[in-house]
Amino acid sequence: MEYNQMTPRRPYLFRAFYDWILDNELTPYIVVNASITGVIVPQEFVQDNHIVLNIAPYAVGQYSVSNEQIEFNARFSGVPQHIIVPMAAVEAIYARENNVGIGFEDEPQYQIAREAPAQAEEKPEAKSTNPFRVVK
Repeated sequence: MEYNQMTPRRPYLFRAFYDWILDNELTPYIVVNASITGVIVPQEFVQDNHIVLNIAPYAVGQYSVSNEQIEFNARFSGVPQHIIVPMAAVEAIYARENNVGIGFEDEPQYQIAREAPAQAEEKPEAKSTNPFRVVK
């Protein structure tokens, strides 16, 4: 079976790092590319098409993760919000206290989600600002 026919690695690595961060009593944060189709986050907190979200159990409610997306409820400036983050939009997960985590490389299975129709034509693809080392 060819690599591009396999399921993406990201949801499996994401869940492993999430558990590992919590097991070490640290706070899991995710870096989300808010320009990906299907991302539902409060836009007033998006900077340079990215948002960083605290996904610790005490910070979110109704947390659910699948191979396709992360979904939860959270408060932003006291206002409750329902958040949806497709796995294609998760660029990294790390511990807030020491910045240890993993940055995710592009996977062919997510290519369609990453191609924003209008933005792809307007400007060349920007180099990722992801500060984490990509594990292959």
